Amino acid sequence: MLFIWFLLFSYLITTSTSLDSLAVGQSIRDGDTLVSASGIIEVGFFSPGNSTRRYLGIWYTNVSPLTVVWVANRNNPLDDKSGLLKLNEKGILVLLNATNNTIWSSNISSNEGNNPTAHLLDSGNFVVKNGQEINMDSVLWQSFDYPGDTWLSGMKVGWNLETGLERYVSSWKSIEDPAEGEYAFKMDLRGYPQVIKFKGHDIIMREGSWNGLSLVGNPAPSQSSLKFVSNEKEVYFEFELLDRPFFEVVTLTPSGAGKILFWSTQRSTRQVAFTSEEKDQCESYAFCGANSICNYDGNSPTCECLRGYVPKYPDQWNVAIWSDGCVPRNISNCKNSYADGFLKYTHLKLPDTSSSWFNRTMNLDECRKSCLKNCSCAAYANLDIRDGGSGCLLWFNTLVDSRKFPQWGQDLYVRVPASELDHAGHGNIKKRTIEITVGVILFGLVTCACIFIIKNPGIVRKLNSKPYKIKHRHEVADLPTFNLSVLSNATENFSTKNKLGEGGFGPVYKGILIDGQELAVKRLSKKSGQGLEEFKNEVALIAKLQHRNLVKLVGCCIDGEEKMLIYEYMANKSLDNFVFDETKKRLLDWHKRFNIISGIARGLSYLHHDSRLRVIHRDLKTSNILLDANLDPKISDFGLARLFLGDQVEANTNKVAGTYGYIPPEYATRGHFSMKSDVFSYGVIILEIVSGKKNREFSDAENSNNLLGHSWKLWTEERTMELLDEVIGKQFAPSEVMRCIQVGLLCVQQRPEDRPNMSSVILMLNGDKLLPNPKVPAFYIEKDVTYEENSAPSNHILGSVNELSITMLDAR
Repeated sequence: MLFIWFLLFSYLITTSTSLDSLAVGQSIRDGDTLVSASGIIEVGFFSPGNSTRRYLGIWYTNVSPLTVVWVANRNNPLDDKSGLLKLNEKGILVLLNATNNTIWSSNISSNEGNNPTAHLLDSGNFVVKNGQEINMDSVLWQSFDYPGDTWLSGMKVGWNLETGLERYVSSWKSIEDPAEGEYAFKMDLRGYPQVIKFKGHDIIMREGSWNGLSLVGNPAPSQSSLKFVSNEKEVYFEFELLDRPFFEVVTLTPSGAGKILFWSTQRSTRQVAFTSEEKDQCESYAFCGANSICNYDGNSPTCECLRGYVPKYPDQWNVAIWSDGCVPRNISNCKNSYADGFLKYTHLKLPDTSSSWFNRTMNLDECRKSCLKNCSCAAYANLDIRDGGSGCLLWFNTLVDSRKFPQWGQDLYVRVPASELDHAGHGNIKKRTIEITVGVILFGLVTCACIFIIKNPGIVRKLNSKPYKIKHRHEVADLPTFNLSVLSNATENFSTKNKLGEGGFGPVYKGILIDGQELAVKRLSKKSGQGLEEFKNEVALIAKLQHRNLVKLVGCCIDGEEKMLIYEYMANKSLDNFVFDETKKRLLDWHKRFNIISGIARGLSYLHHDSRLRVIHRDLKTSNILLDANLDPKISDFGLARLFLGDQVEANTNKVAGTYGYIPPEYATRGHFSMKSDVFSYGVIILEIVSGKKNREFSDAENSNNLLGHSWKLWTEERTMELLDEVIGKQFAPSEVMRCIQVGLLCVQQRPEDRPNMSSVILMLNGDKLLPNPKVPAFYIEKDVTYEENSAPSNHILGSVNELSITMLDAR
């Protein structure tokens, strides 16, 4: 009997139920919870929606419906109710399953815990600390450093610049699956920091930067106070509740909508205060293209060019196709830049600050003068709008993603040549006089023409009988066209079972025609960023390109809002399905991998040097390399490609639309692209093929390096062969592997001019050219500090943490 009481006592002291903390050796099982000191929030096990899988989560107590704000094992669920959470002697929270295997654990700093305890705080933060005292200086780990789909009061969204830790909010895959979905709110550190919503790696919405009172893209008042912190150690946003009995959380839904939920202690029923899906199309990133302003009148959006700018493609602008934006009407004369002036816009959402420079101490007049000194400066504004305004924010080259607010918003001063200033002043009177005169003349001519036609009816009959031809504006290329009904039948009405994958511009389906021919049908999503112009661009490009290592375009389809491209069918889909899959990668021995590396090089060399058109792909990545039945590579997806004419070798764009992990620093930070941009992407692909690892997801725990940094470290330490994928075995030529790695490192060098062209790459791969030693790659962590020439004033420091390029510009 005493033994039974002893066992019961031991169970009670090692198992916690309805407590707010765990000591070393204590645990909670499925069915038990920890409840914060004031009973506001609890941690325990739950199943989302109708799912039977179990997750360790944090939710508000007695709030209906269940409001889960954090999930520990979001990517690794439990299959049953056997879960157990415990705190070990090192201060690590460990989640175990029925077989006592760890399926999730917290990570801590290099210093182990000293008498650690885990506490669930009323704020919703689950922390592990040294000792019993609630002192944030002694925190070893906290859930607030690893947000899920919910942003809580006191939780930071941004970067710890010392450790490289990025805190961001990411959606669930679905209401029944809390695994990380495709949408995320992140802090972009290029230029003046701003909050951006991503879908995958594409920007779809921009909340904007901090103006002292709010985010420029979300100025509406709320029940909370937003705070922005930027110093040498951290850059982040957080919000605090203004009314303590009032609770508010910001959730990113699986569909990508931002939703604000609120309730009070007096009423536990949760309500929706705001959902971003209710917003208008002007919120879509760069909806009007560059150098323009989006305006929403309550019914539909309209776009207007900034003063001094005109539509890049007037014909498209007239039919409400605005995505290509506006270009300067007159080019500024940099020899006499002080003759330029500025036009003031009010109530604006300020443009994208990724290509901006800022100074906290300048006044507005100093800001104007600083802008005039730099020919690339396009606009300026106050950095902080409080107390009449202070600080300086400058934009360079193009202005993207501006909109007009009915109230709120800020003042923006847009640079225009002196010739445009006349239009803004007395020139308008002269312009109006001319317009009236021309109108009177045209009215007189039309009246005379009508009288003439009435008196000569035979003219009308001749005009009506003339066989005029109207050219359809959707005509894109001299290609076979497919009827929508034919493609619908071939794909079984675009059945999900025939879906081959989904790219940034829409899904791709397998289709089989009546004669048995297999096709791949790329169906442009109506919500895609690829509009009619991008579609026409891809068709026109691929129709003119013929090479064994480029995908073959069979035809196209335009039917109403439906736009589709029809390609030859690739039996083995894309390269990423092989090289990153633990099973399929075993089918890629070294001979096949080298053949793929060489084939991509030949296809890219054709685009750059040998085709009738010089083509820059701009989105080269493993998912855009298709493999035929023999595993031969074919470059695909030319939706972002650009043509270079004559001797042109480089260009700039205001809209960086490639994929993080594959785009070079000059493109990510300045929109500058060239053939060397594709060379950089190709170098990343080489290193991924050799290692079998993704650059975007690889992290060297010891040195915080991405794949490029890790490859460079192995190279400098003469351990290069350790990069080779372990599944390849011993059937390979070491010299060939070394040569490929060296070529890959040469292609990803920081400076574009140091990278080889693709003609040289082919010679290097074939062993016909002596290889130079590579220099430090771009986006390298340990020593990635570069001072760039011809930059904006003051310090321009370029650093990186995993694929996100960080540009910090701040005069101190």
